[in-house]
Amino acid sequence: MTRQTGVGRKPRKPFSPEVRERAVRLVQEQQGAHETQWAAIRSIAEKIGCNAETLRLWVRQAERDTGQRGGLTTDERVRLKDMEREVRELKRANDILRKASAFFAAAELDRFTK
Repeated sequence: MTRQTGVGRKPRKPFSPEVRERAVRLVQEQQGAHETQWAAIRSIAEKIGCNAETLRLWVRQAERDTGQRGGLTTDERVRLKDMEREVRELKRANDILRKASAFFAAAELDRFTK
């Protein structure tokens, strides 16, 4: 998967999980020092060199993972993605089997009519 970039922008390497965890922890620790959570997010995002919206998404996912916010946890998302992949593969296999069955059924009918 390639990362989309704007005109004149260099593609950026994804942040490591350690950097993400530290940034989220900093937001949680520094919330009291700012008027709003968004102000804390903007301040910390600027310091670590990431987009504030990116950091906000990391914070929201961490809140879901700890049960502070509703929604799918990271583990549940991974499991759901795996299950959706498996369903796609099974549907593809069923489609192939259905077509093979129809092909061989038609061949069998042709054999009886000759």
